[in-house]
Amino acid sequence: MTVDLRADRPGSRGSRALRGPGGLSLRLEPRALVAGLLLIVAALAMAVVLIGTGDFEIAPWDVVQTLLGNGTPAHDFIVNDLRLPRVLVAVLVGAALGMAGAVFQSVSRNPLGSPDLLGFSYGASVGALTVIVLFKGDANAVAGGALAGGLLTGVLVYLLSYKRGIHGYRLVLVGIGASAMLVAVINYLLTKAQLVEATRAMVWLTGSLAGRDWSQVWPLLGTCAVLFPLVLGQGRALRMMEMGDDAAYALGVRVERTRMLLMLAAVLLTTAAAAAAGPISFVALAAPQLARRLTRSPGSNLLTGALMGSVLLLVSDWASQRAFGSDQLPVGVVTGLVGGVYLLWLLVTERRAGRI
Repeated sequence: MTVDLRADRPGSRGSRALRGPGGLSLRLEPRALVAGLLLIVAALAMAVVLIGTGDFEIAPWDVVQTLLGNGTPAHDFIVNDLRLPRVLVAVLVGAALGMAGAVFQSVSRNPLGSPDLLGFSYGASVGALTVIVLFKGDANAVAGGALAGGLLTGVLVYLLSYKRGIHGYRLVLVGIGASAMLVAVINYLLTKAQLVEATRAMVWLTGSLAGRDWSQVWPLLGTCAVLFPLVLGQGRALRMMEMGDDAAYALGVRVERTRMLLMLAAVLLTTAAAAAAGPISFVALAAPQLARRLTRSPGSNLLTGALMGSVLLLVSDWASQRAFGSDQLPVGVVTGLVGGVYLLWLLVTERRAGRI
């Protein structure tokens, strides 16, 4: 395998292309690689800290020893049975939202192209609340309702946005309109709910990692294991599509097929995350953009966006347990507070740049 030190596209100064037999090549950007490694280290460190956080504090070294199978019976129960599933759900949900946000922002070519603003999270919420309020379903049924609601919303938004292809701003505008309508449906369902169902629905709508166990980990892990390679495998086509549909067509990309496949995968990631932890807001919006600023690399930054999403959600979950004294807040409250400030800053920045 040879190393080509030339940048393989504009804006990728310093990148290296590893070329092997049969035309196989892999582009490496040193800064992006270092950023990815730092994010992995940060995620692992926060995971260890978070596992040790709670009413019964466990030192980081004891957490590591327990994870390696050398802990006491008490530590083994607390770490492996009570806290590890919650942390794994946080990692997977954050990664799923980060990658989904990177896909939508790249497809729409708009920094506001996020599942939160395009209505997919609200669609999942409508599906879940329908099961809770009208059918009194259990946790598995609620997860299924969230998946169905998110997928149906994704299909409708895509169809309403399609006119000789998908235009970024048209997709965002249709998504915002769908969000407004879905919020009205959510409010209607809450008014029809009995007290017990309304309380359960509000807890779900907030987005929480409390009480998560292995039954939430395995379906989410399976979804990510299938969809992450699929999305990453379309990364080159996605970068070409960012240059415009005509340029992508000229380079041999089947634009509409690729766009539909990527959007379907992103909707599935979003709804799977919502099914596991509720509609946690703003992670999908902020993670890809923070990853792009960290790597200073153009393009979708799919993998670094996923890693940044995991770090953001782990930090937010730690803050929800420790930053407010004895009151433990749902993690969705923390991401909403931070994300609202970030969204205002983003809107001001985009307006000053003349893009909105």
